[in-house]
Amino acid sequence: MNSKPSDRLRFAVPNKGRIARPIMDLVEKSGLHVANAGDRHLIARTCDPAIEMLFARPIDIPEYVANGAADIGITGRDMVLERGSTVTELLELGIGTATLVLAVPDDAGIAGPRDLDGAKIATEFPSITRDYFSALGIRVTIVPVGGACEATPYLGIADAIVDLTSSGTTLRTNRLRVVDTILESCTVLIANPASMTSHAGKIEELRLALESVIRAQGQAYVMMNVHREALDEVKRVLPGLSGPTVMDVASDDNLVAVHAVVAEERIYQLISLLKKAGARDILVMPIDRIIR
Repeated sequence: MNSKPSDRLRFAVPNKGRIARPIMDLVEKSGLHVANAGDRHLIARTCDPAIEMLFARPIDIPEYVANGAADIGITGRDMVLERGSTVTELLELGIGTATLVLAVPDDAGIAGPRDLDGAKIATEFPSITRDYFSALGIRVTIVPVGGACEATPYLGIADAIVDLTSSGTTLRTNRLRVVDTILESCTVLIANPASMTSHAGKIEELRLALESVIRAQGQAYVMMNVHREALDEVKRVLPGLSGPTVMDVASDDNLVAVHAVVAEERIYQLISLLKKAGARDILVMPIDRIIR
Protein backbone atom coordinates (compact mmCIF):
# COMPACT_ATOMS: atom_id res chain seq x y z
CA MET A 1 0.00 0.00 0.00
CA ASN A 2 1.22 3.51 -0.75
CA SER A 3 2.41 5.51 2.26
CA LYS A 4 -0.03 8.18 3.34
CA PRO A 5 0.93 11.82 2.78
CA SER A 6 0.97 13.40 6.24
CA ASP A 7 -0.88 16.51 5.06
CA ARG A 8 -3.71 14.61 3.34
CA LEU A 9 -6.60 12.92 5.12
CA ARG A 10 -7.18 9.34 3.99
CA PHE A 11 -10.77 8.11 4.09
CA ALA A 12 -11.31 4.32 3.96
CA VAL A 13 -14.60 3.01 2.52
CA PRO A 14 -15.79 -0.50 1.58
CA ASN A 15 -14.77 -1.69 -1.89
CA LYS A 16 -17.52 -4.33 -2.08
CA GLY A 17 -20.35 -5.94 -0.19
CA ARG A 18 -23.93 -4.97 0.63
CA ILE A 19 -23.00 -1.68 2.27
CA ALA A 20 -20.52 -0.44 -0.36
CA ARG A 21 -23.00 1.18 -2.78
CA PRO A 22 -25.20 2.87 -0.13
CA ILE A 23 -22.09 4.28 1.55
CA MET A 24 -20.75 5.74 -1.69
CA ASP A 25 -24.18 7.24 -2.41
CA LEU A 26 -24.08 8.90 1.01
CA VAL A 27 -20.55 10.19 0.46
CA GLU A 28 -21.46 11.59 -2.97
CA LYS A 29 -24.56 13.32 -1.59
CA SER A 30 -22.40 14.92 1.09
CA GLY A 31 -20.52 16.68 -1.72
CA LEU A 32 -17.30 14.67 -1.54
CA HIS A 33 -17.04 13.45 -5.13
CA VAL A 34 -14.49 10.83 -6.16
CA ALA A 35 -12.32 11.74 -9.14
CA ASN A 36 -12.65 9.30 -12.05
CA ALA A 37 -15.25 7.27 -10.14
CA GLY A 38 -15.68 4.88 -13.07
CA ASP A 39 -11.98 4.01 -13.07
CA ARG A 40 -11.56 3.13 -9.43
CA HIS A 41 -8.15 2.26 -8.02
CA LEU A 42 -7.09 1.27 -4.51
CA ILE A 43 -6.53 4.94 -3.67
CA ALA A 44 -8.43 7.72 -5.45
CA ARG A 45 -8.39 11.50 -5.31
CA THR A 46 -11.52 13.43 -4.42
CA CYS A 47 -12.84 16.88 -5.26
CA ASP A 48 -11.22 18.05 -2.00
CA PRO A 49 -7.42 18.15 -2.52
CA ALA A 50 -6.98 17.51 1.20
CA ILE A 51 -8.89 14.18 1.15
CA GLU A 52 -8.15 10.92 -0.67
CA MET A 53 -10.25 7.76 -0.71
CA LEU A 54 -8.97 4.28 0.14
CA PHE A 55 -11.13 1.36 -1.07
CA ALA A 56 -10.74 -1.67 1.19
CA ARG A 57 -12.53 -4.74 2.50
CA PRO A 58 -14.95 -3.79 5.31
CA ILE A 59 -13.26 -6.22 7.72
CA ASP A 60 -9.86 -4.55 7.11
CA ILE A 61 -11.01 -0.95 7.58
CA PRO A 62 -10.98 -0.97 11.43
CA GLU A 63 -7.32 -1.97 11.48
CA TYR A 64 -6.35 0.45 8.71
CA VAL A 65 -7.87 3.24 10.79
CA ALA A 66 -6.43 1.97 14.08
CA ASN A 67 -2.86 1.75 12.77
CA GLY A 68 -2.97 5.06 10.89
CA ALA A 69 -2.97 3.74 7.32
CA ALA A 70 -6.27 5.64 7.12
CA ASP A 71 -7.38 8.57 9.26
CA ILE A 72 -11.10 7.82 9.12
CA GLY A 73 -13.26 5.07 7.68
CA ILE A 74 -16.74 3.65 7.33
CA THR A 75 -17.53 0.04 8.17
CA GLY A 76 -19.90 -2.05 10.25
CA ARG A 77 -19.77 -1.79 14.03
CA ASP A 78 -19.60 -5.61 14.04
CA MET A 79 -16.35 -5.40 12.05
CA VAL A 80 -14.85 -2.98 14.58
CA LEU A 81 -15.75 -5.28 17.47
CA GLU A 82 -14.53 -8.38 15.63
CA ARG A 83 -11.13 -6.81 15.03
CA GLY A 84 -10.97 -5.29 18.53
CA SER A 85 -9.53 -2.15 16.95
CA THR A 86 -8.82 0.97 19.00
CA VAL A 87 -10.73 3.65 17.10
CA THR A 88 -13.09 6.52 17.91
CA GLU A 89 -16.69 6.14 16.73
CA LEU A 90 -17.93 9.47 15.36
CA LEU A 91 -21.31 8.84 13.77
CA GLU A 92 -23.93 6.16 13.15
CA LEU A 93 -24.89 6.20 9.48
CA GLY A 94 -28.11 4.19 9.66
CA ILE A 95 -27.00 2.00 6.74
CA GLY A 96 -26.66 -1.78 6.80
CA THR A 97 -28.58 -2.26 10.03
CA ALA A 98 -28.35 -5.90 11.06
CA THR A 99 -28.38 -8.18 14.08
CA LEU A 100 -25.72 -10.72 15.01
CA VAL A 101 -27.57 -13.76 16.27
CA LEU A 102 -27.05 -17.27 17.55
CA ALA A 103 -29.18 -19.66 15.48
CA VAL A 104 -29.78 -23.40 15.51
CA PRO A 105 -31.67 -25.87 13.28
CA ASP A 106 -35.45 -25.80 13.72
CA ASP A 107 -35.54 -29.42 14.78
CA ALA A 108 -32.66 -29.18 17.28
CA GLY A 109 -33.65 -29.57 20.91
CA ILE A 110 -31.85 -26.36 21.85
CA ALA A 111 -33.64 -23.62 23.79
CA GLY A 112 -30.69 -21.29 24.42
CA PRO A 113 -26.91 -20.90 24.45
CA ARG A 114 -26.42 -23.00 27.58
CA ASP A 115 -27.70 -26.03 25.70
CA LEU A 116 -24.68 -25.71 23.39
CA ASP A 117 -21.98 -26.61 25.90
CA GLY A 118 -19.33 -28.58 23.98
CA ALA A 119 -20.92 -27.77 20.61
CA LYS A 120 -19.33 -26.56 17.36
CA ILE A 121 -20.26 -23.01 16.28
CA ALA A 122 -19.70 -21.84 12.71
CA THR A 123 -19.23 -18.12 12.17
CA GLU A 124 -17.53 -15.33 10.25
CA PHE A 125 -17.07 -13.58 13.60
CA PRO A 126 -14.83 -15.91 15.64
CA SER A 127 -13.60 -13.23 18.06
CA ILE A 128 -17.06 -11.91 18.98
CA THR A 129 -18.40 -15.47 19.22
CA ARG A 130 -15.54 -16.60 21.45
CA ASP A 131 -16.03 -13.63 23.78
CA TYR A 132 -19.80 -14.19 23.87
CA PHE A 133 -19.59 -17.84 24.96
CA SER A 134 -16.65 -17.14 27.29
CA ALA A 135 -18.70 -14.50 29.12
CA LEU A 136 -21.43 -17.12 29.64
CA GLY A 137 -18.93 -19.72 30.81
CA ILE A 138 -19.86 -22.09 27.98
CA ARG A 139 -17.24 -24.27 26.27
CA VAL A 140 -17.59 -24.39 22.48
CA THR A 141 -15.43 -25.07 19.45
CA ILE A 142 -15.35 -22.15 17.00
CA VAL A 143 -15.45 -23.11 13.31
CA PRO A 144 -14.40 -20.04 11.25
CA VAL A 145 -16.08 -19.88 7.83
CA GLY A 146 -15.85 -17.37 5.00
CA GLY A 147 -19.46 -17.49 3.85
CA ALA A 148 -22.61 -19.62 3.55
CA CYS A 149 -22.58 -19.98 7.30
CA GLU A 150 -26.25 -21.00 7.36
CA ALA A 151 -25.50 -24.25 5.50
CA THR A 152 -22.97 -25.60 8.00
CA PRO A 153 -25.39 -27.31 10.44
CA TYR A 154 -26.89 -29.41 7.63
CA LEU A 155 -23.44 -30.30 6.30
CA GLY A 156 -22.45 -31.65 9.70
CA ILE A 157 -19.81 -28.95 10.12
CA ALA A 158 -21.42 -27.21 13.09
CA ASP A 159 -24.25 -27.54 15.61
CA ALA A 160 -25.16 -23.85 15.49
CA ILE A 161 -24.13 -20.61 13.81
CA VAL A 162 -23.43 -17.00 14.75
CA ASP A 163 -24.31 -14.81 11.79
CA LEU A 164 -25.70 -11.44 10.75
CA THR A 165 -29.35 -11.17 9.79
CA SER A 166 -31.43 -8.21 8.69
CA SER A 167 -34.85 -9.66 7.88
CA GLY A 168 -34.45 -13.26 9.03
CA THR A 169 -35.44 -14.58 5.59
CA THR A 170 -32.19 -16.45 4.96
CA LEU A 171 -32.37 -18.12 8.36
CA ARG A 172 -35.96 -19.24 7.79
CA THR A 173 -35.13 -20.48 4.28
CA ASN A 174 -32.41 -22.64 5.76
CA ARG A 175 -34.70 -23.91 8.57
CA LEU A 176 -32.81 -22.08 11.30
CA ARG A 177 -34.24 -20.28 14.32
CA VAL A 178 -32.72 -17.61 16.55
CA VAL A 179 -32.07 -18.57 20.18
CA ASP A 180 -30.20 -15.42 21.24
CA THR A 181 -29.25 -11.95 20.00
CA ILE A 182 -25.59 -11.07 20.46
CA LEU A 183 -25.45 -7.48 19.20
CA GLU A 184 -27.13 -4.88 17.01
CA SER A 185 -24.93 -3.47 14.27
CA CYS A 186 -24.99 -0.73 11.65
CA THR A 187 -22.39 1.18 9.66
CA VAL A 188 -20.37 3.77 11.56
CA LEU A 189 -17.86 6.50 10.83
CA ILE A 190 -14.69 5.81 12.80
CA ALA A 191 -11.46 7.75 13.27
CA ASN A 192 -7.88 7.16 14.32
CA PRO A 193 -7.48 8.76 17.78
CA ALA A 194 -4.27 10.55 16.80
CA SER A 195 -5.85 11.85 13.59
CA MET A 196 -8.58 13.42 15.70
CA THR A 197 -5.89 15.91 16.70
CA SER A 198 -3.76 16.19 13.57
CA HIS A 199 -6.77 16.44 11.20
CA ALA A 200 -9.39 17.73 13.64
CA GLY A 201 -10.84 20.41 11.37
CA LYS A 202 -11.11 18.28 8.26
CA ILE A 203 -12.57 15.31 10.16
CA GLU A 204 -15.27 17.47 11.73
CA GLU A 205 -16.03 19.00 8.32
CA LEU A 206 -16.57 15.54 6.83
CA ARG A 207 -18.54 14.27 9.83
CA LEU A 208 -20.86 17.28 9.62
CA ALA A 209 -21.35 16.80 5.87
CA LEU A 210 -22.33 13.15 6.29
CA GLU A 211 -24.58 13.89 9.27
CA SER A 212 -26.41 16.60 7.33
CA VAL A 213 -27.27 14.12 4.56
CA ILE A 214 -28.50 11.56 7.10
CA ARG A 215 -30.71 14.18 8.79
CA ALA A 216 -32.28 15.07 5.42
CA GLN A 217 -33.23 11.50 4.54
CA GLY A 218 -37.00 11.07 4.38
CA GLN A 219 -37.65 14.81 4.68
CA ALA A 220 -39.17 17.30 2.23
CA TYR A 221 -39.41 21.10 2.13
CA VAL A 222 -42.92 22.50 1.72
CA MET A 223 -43.59 26.11 0.73
CA MET A 224 -46.98 27.79 0.23
CA ASN A 225 -48.83 31.09 0.28
CA VAL A 226 -51.63 31.56 2.82
CA HIS A 227 -54.16 34.30 3.40
CA ARG A 228 -53.41 35.76 6.80
CA GLU A 229 -56.86 34.90 8.17
CA ALA A 230 -56.26 31.21 7.33
CA LEU A 231 -52.78 31.10 8.89
CA ASP A 232 -53.80 29.61 12.24
CA GLU A 233 -55.68 26.76 10.55
CA VAL A 234 -52.73 26.01 8.24
CA LYS A 235 -50.31 25.99 11.19
CA ARG A 236 -52.56 23.49 13.00
CA VAL A 237 -52.22 20.90 10.21
CA LEU A 238 -48.61 21.62 9.30
CA PRO A 239 -45.91 19.69 11.18
CA GLY A 240 -42.26 20.69 11.06
CA LEU A 241 -38.88 20.23 12.67
CA SER A 242 -39.36 23.31 14.86
CA GLY A 243 -42.63 24.75 13.62
CA PRO A 244 -43.28 26.48 10.28
CA THR A 245 -41.53 29.67 9.20
CA VAL A 246 -43.92 32.50 8.34
CA MET A 247 -42.89 35.50 6.22
CA ASP A 248 -44.74 38.47 4.77
CA VAL A 249 -45.32 38.46 1.00
CA ALA A 250 -45.01 41.64 -1.07
CA SER A 251 -48.59 41.45 -2.31
CA ASP A 252 -51.88 43.30 -2.12
CA ASP A 253 -53.69 40.03 -1.30
CA ASN A 254 -52.79 39.98 2.43
CA LEU A 255 -50.70 36.84 1.96
CA VAL A 256 -47.93 35.28 4.01
CA ALA A 257 -45.42 32.68 2.89
CA VAL A 258 -45.22 29.55 5.02
CA HIS A 259 -42.25 27.16 4.86
CA ALA A 260 -41.74 23.89 6.76
CA VAL A 261 -39.71 20.69 6.73
CA VAL A 262 -41.94 17.62 6.93
CA ALA A 263 -41.61 13.85 6.64
CA GLU A 264 -41.99 12.67 3.03
CA GLU A 265 -44.40 9.96 4.14
CA ARG A 266 -46.89 12.66 5.22
CA ILE A 267 -46.82 14.66 1.97
CA TYR A 268 -49.56 12.70 0.18
CA GLN A 269 -52.23 13.41 2.81
CA LEU A 270 -50.81 16.76 3.91
CA ILE A 271 -51.29 18.50 0.55
CA SER A 272 -55.05 17.91 0.66
CA LEU A 273 -55.28 19.10 4.25
CA LEU A 274 -53.32 22.26 3.47
CA LYS A 275 -55.58 23.07 0.51
CA LYS A 276 -58.66 22.65 2.68
CA ALA A 277 -57.09 24.87 5.35
CA GLY A 278 -56.59 27.69 2.85
CA ALA A 279 -53.05 27.23 1.49
CA ARG A 280 -52.30 27.86 -2.17
CA ASP A 281 -49.28 27.90 -4.53
CA ILE A 282 -47.96 24.84 -2.66
CA LEU A 283 -44.47 23.72 -3.64
CA VAL A 284 -42.77 20.53 -2.42
CA MET A 285 -39.00 20.18 -2.81
CA PRO A 286 -36.50 17.44 -1.91
CA ILE A 287 -33.88 18.20 0.73
CA ASP A 288 -30.25 17.21 0.24
CA ARG A 289 -28.87 18.26 3.61
CA ILE A 290 -30.06 19.52 7.01
CA ILE A 291 -27.52 21.17 9.31
CA ARG A 292 -28.39 21.99 12.91
